[in-house]
Amino acid sequence: MVSPRAHQTGAEEENLVDELTPKDPAEAIALYRAQIVGPLVRGELDRGDLRTALLALTQQRFRAPRAHSSQSYSIATLERWYYAFRDGGLEALRPKLRKDKGRGRDLTDEQKALLLGIREEHPHASVALIVDTLVADGRLEKDAVSASTVRRLFADKGLDRVSMRGAAGRGKVRLRWQAERPGALWQGDVCHAQPLRIDKVPRPVRVHALLDDASRFVVALEAMHSEREVDMLALLVRALRKHGPPDALYLDNGSTYRGQALSLACARMGTALVHPRPYDAPARGKMERFWRTLRERCLDFTGSCGSLHDLNVRLCAFLDEHYHRAPHAALMGKSPADVFAATPRPADGFDEARLIDALTIRARRRVRRDNTLAMDGQDWETALHFLAGRLVTVARSLAEPDASPWIEHEGKRFALAPVDPIRNARRSRSLSNLDAPHPARVPFDPPLALLDRALGRRNDDGKEGES
Repeated sequence: MVSPRAHQTGAEEENLVDELTPKDPAEAIALYRAQIVGPLVRGELDRGDLRTALLALTQQRFRAPRAHSSQSYSIATLERWYYAFRDGGLEALRPKLRKDKGRGRDLTDEQKALLLGIREEHPHASVALIVDTLVADGRLEKDAVSASTVRRLFADKGLDRVSMRGAAGRGKVRLRWQAERPGALWQGDVCHAQPLRIDKVPRPVRVHALLDDASRFVVALEAMHSEREVDMLALLVRALRKHGPPDALYLDNGSTYRGQALSLACARMGTALVHPRPYDAPARGKMERFWRTLRERCLDFTGSCGSLHDLNVRLCAFLDEHYHRAPHAALMGKSPADVFAATPRPADGFDEARLIDALTIRARRRVRRDNTLAMDGQDWETALHFLAGRLVTVARSLAEPDASPWIEHEGKRFALAPVDPIRNARRSRSLSNLDAPHPARVPFDPPLALLDRALGRRNDDGKEGES
């Protein structure tokens, strides 16, 4: 049975989510590329389907990190990212230094006008043909302009081949579909239920759920008062611990599912994060059908509940005693529980350590002179007194919200403890250097050395002479 969880304060949880960011700009770019080609890597594509899928992606525009405008990509670029992500994971998508580093890549206004004019008059000519012809005619110097630069120029001006094809053939064809096996795809969404009156005050109710696409089995379900990314992450952690990570997550376009923390955690786990096109509710028909069943058989009859706990135990009873056991028409009369259990997940080595690592946040903090530092609105202290005054890396995992953070220093982890001022008032302190001089381990007395040399009491080899 899915059991309700204890909620933390909203401010602390939001602070945790804000800190889960890429560790450097290269990982941010790799995450951006993984979000584009990740759904293809996790899908089972038949022969010839890859090029069709890549061609469909070339019609979309994406906005890279720190970019001021969106752009589209060629099939060659998307295909390179696809194989890199499939074979090497997120690390293989990190950008590398350009081989033509140091060469001029900017186009002059005259060159732009020339290239755009040719494109408008000859829309079917390839970029390579245009560049080679201009070089042969002497209107462009060899290697002065790369083909990728010209493609970006055409795409920015709406003169790329995809944009110039017109609206013909763009009608949407809708087909019934489902994942090939349990665990391949989870769908997630939030249902707005009727408010609960707690202490005569109406409180909102948001029911969060994760549904396995192939079996319609609900891997996690919980009613909460809010609809935030941190709530989705808490639900996802529970499902991951029980069932392991899916190949892909198919989530709505709301802010709850568009945060950096969720995207980065999925990329680190190797789970593709997929979003439908905006305003395309029929694309998520399975979740909408589940919400309809949940409302008709459970939520419409929970007016007597006086707390989230009462509502959650009713939701758990509905899942365990009815929904998971009932025959499902889309499953040829089988129940979601039977279909989900009939296909166990293959062993992939995913364990608690990988889960904690995927949801670990890191931040730079300066250790105060009293050996304390701030993290998530709370003060922590370290036993490493030599770090006082220095910048350190502090880490914490969203998978363990009640665990203490730690300092990462020279490849090792050092746990932090909450500051207890009353206890510290009773702790003994060693005397400072000014109060009690410590015995010298290495003889060092500059004035005495000068006096010895003046009196001839030391030889050149440093040994004492006779007085």
